[in-house]
Amino acid sequence: MSCSGSWMAAPSPLNFSPPSPLQRIKHGVSPSFLCCALRSEPKPRSILHDSLEAAGIDTKHARAAREGFCEQIGRLTEINGESSIAISKGPDLARTALYIAAEDDSLVSHSSVPLPVEAFIERLDDLSMGFCPIYMPPSHSPPEVFLANLERYFYIHKGFHRPTVMSDSRALYLHSVLTCRLGSAVMLSLVYSEMLKMLRICGFLDFDVEIYFPHDLFSLPRGYHKQKSKLSDQPHIMTAKSLLVEILRDLKAAFWPFQHTKSNSLFLRAAYAANHVSGPSFASESYSEPDAAVSGLEIASAKAAQHRIERGVWTSVRFGDMRRALSACERLILLATDYRELRDYAVLLYHCGHYEQCLHYLKLYKTSKGIQIKGLWSSPDEDIEEDAVEKLITRVILILGEEGYSKQAVRGNYWRDNSEPW
Repeated sequence: MSCSGSWMAAPSPLNFSPPSPLQRIKHGVSPSFLCCALRSEPKPRSILHDSLEAAGIDTKHARAAREGFCEQIGRLTEINGESSIAISKGPDLARTALYIAAEDDSLVSHSSVPLPVEAFIERLDDLSMGFCPIYMPPSHSPPEVFLANLERYFYIHKGFHRPTVMSDSRALYLHSVLTCRLGSAVMLSLVYSEMLKMLRICGFLDFDVEIYFPHDLFSLPRGYHKQKSKLSDQPHIMTAKSLLVEILRDLKAAFWPFQHTKSNSLFLRAAYAANHVSGPSFASESYSEPDAAVSGLEIASAKAAQHRIERGVWTSVRFGDMRRALSACERLILLATDYRELRDYAVLLYHCGHYEQCLHYLKLYKTSKGIQIKGLWSSPDEDIEEDAVEKLITRVILILGEEGYSKQAVRGNYWRDNSEPW
């Protein structure tokens, strides 16, 4: 898969027939159906990288890492993308996760050398093989004994654990997980699956294993003998594609520049900030009746978030990181799993002053959303989001129509005007 193409090309219609009733899910259609639809679009070029370079910031290492990511996800197919990470034969998931880390490291560190991906691959292999001389059970031991020993080695001997503070960014990148032994559930699941893969390659694992992915905030991923799996285990099986999506959505949520509002929707947080940071440009705008009486604290939080990104405050998870949020959005769009990623990306482009590209992605979002069957039930939250989308489109069109607006004036200005965070 190549990252060539243009993010700014006019959206072309998505040609497909309406989905069958079995393909409908909560937000309209099945993920695989949306994947086919979104992949009909030309693969885009990174607005983030282009705008940084226009501001005089070197993106050579970031672009190389993005190309590595694209090469790996190009190996995803309908079959291996939906296969469990315990048996995945498509992309190298550990390498893909390290390319994600390498790009983000380059974006915020400005290091003259790239993150050493190969060195961390070797560290992961060493971790896997370290199990053998210490905890390898006698031959012909039951699968339960083998897996219990593996988890004793991984979680107790090596000390890998989940963070007590959800905002700890070390838990979100594979290289820092291997260094600090602190990881999110999805990262620990990835390391666990890589250990299983290495042990199987070396001939030490001769039975089928599945990994139980926990959905709570405290439990650890566990392995179990696949022959003893139950129907209730199905929602806890992580596939190759869902793992990559989960990694990127964790990063997107952690580094979203607008953290402190009462909405659970990242899009609404950013759209809300766009509505309040510059005064009541549209005095009647509100996203729901209860929100009409907005508290002073919420308005202050929105203005503070905008002030931080205007000053280039990117390094604190609590206050967000525009570069890494944009990077996560762009890679989620490349994975083509959910058309709402187009909308979330667009609202960040709005805050960066890329109004034409913002409008393009809002229109592409609406085109992609149009594959839903008319009359399909939507939740109140979805209605609020759609109202916010329409108001954002109106706002952007008015900005683009203003006399004296020039796209050359805003290209690169967001990064050039912001001071570096060190």
